Amino acid sequence: MHRLERLINLVAALLDAERPLTVDQLRDRLPGYADDKATFRRAFERDKETLRDLGVPIALEPVGSADAGVEGYRIPKEAYYLRDPGLAPDELAALHLAASAVRLEGANGVEALWKLGGDVAEGGPAPALAALPGADHLAPLFAAISARQRVVFTYRGRARSVAPHLLSFRNGHWYLVAADDAAGEQRSYRLDRLESEVAATGPEGAFAGRPPGAAARPQPWELGGGEPVAARLLVDAGQAGWAVGHLGRQAVEEWRADGSVVLTVPVTNRDAFRSFVLGFLDHAEVLGPPELRADMVAWLEALCRG
Repeated sequence: MHRLERLINLVAALLDAERPLTVDQLRDRLPGYADDKATFRRAFERDKETLRDLGVPIALEPVGSADAGVEGYRIPKEAYYLRDPGLAPDELAALHLAASAVRLEGANGVEALWKLGGDVAEGGPAPALAALPGADHLAPLFAAISARQRVVFTYRGRARSVAPHLLSFRNGHWYLVAADDAAGEQRSYRLDRLESEVAATGPEGAFAGRPPGAAARPQPWELGGGEPVAARLLVDAGQAGWAVGHLGRQAVEEWRADGSVVLTVPVTNRDAFRSFVLGFLDHAEVLGPPELRADMVAWLEALCRG
């Protein structure tokens, strides 16, 4: 049995446990380990520490009476599962498709998709068409942005307290856009330069969504070295308001009678633009120019074949 399968089995067993499981109970339940007790114990300890290093909250708790001195392991569901972001079925489908197309290195993308309620094929995800480097701080920052909860960390030798608004990937690095409490303004922080762990602080819902001006920052599809092209994007009525709010009213070329909108989007990074359009699923269509539309069609066909 591959070690990844063994780790997944261990996570599943500890999540499903109604009460803490002792080492002997785990040895009886889990496939993929040696029958010898000492060999099992060594492999189990390695796997347990690996999962903890990945952020899985494996708790050691008394089994039965505290006086008995017997302890067991479990994963508290409330500490493991991500907060339900309230994704609609079509939004989950978009997430599933994106997770199949992009591999996040340094993170278990399959496990993260399960946490959000996604569906992964029995044989595993399809080969990734693109790879993004992971970052240790992505998970706590994603959770804080979702909960609208302030975070604290050390950056450039100073303790920072910020209201996190946006995570973005550009020029090979992850960035956090946040409102810095001390500076009283919006700033950008490169995640690989954070000098401490990220810790959530204060109540949830402590601030509103992205502040005015956040959308005015360069978009990922504008941060490339490709030949500039003005993409024409049609977004249907159901998504038009969000698209205009994200891109700005200066991007509006035409409002149509049915409530849809045609947007002009400057593109120098076609990969990033394709990913943006993919997020709309069937609610958006690249109208032109012809070569950009053909490029999008070819990419989608390759994605479906994969």
